[in-house]
Amino acid sequence: MFIWFSILFFLGVLAFIDAIFNMGEIFRRANSVLFLLISLALLIRTTTKMKTQKNETLQTKVFELEQRLRTLENEHTPSDMY
Repeated sequence: MFIWFSILFFLGVLAFIDAIFNMGEIFRRANSVLFLLISLALLIRTTTKMKTQKNETLQTKVFELEQRLRTLENEHTPSDMY
């Protein structure tokens, strides 16, 4: 995903520079803006997905640790101490 983002962003920058300096008008101004906006949207989407995935893994780890804690608490009842 980051590879596609970087390719699109690089093409967007080239298109924007081409549109500003009129070096042959390979891209139009609208296309350059679309390249930049699409690459920005991809960047935002990938970073939010990465954060969501990290939060989900942390939640599953917390859930597993809570289950282990409950099993350990159930194994060591107060009657076992005496």
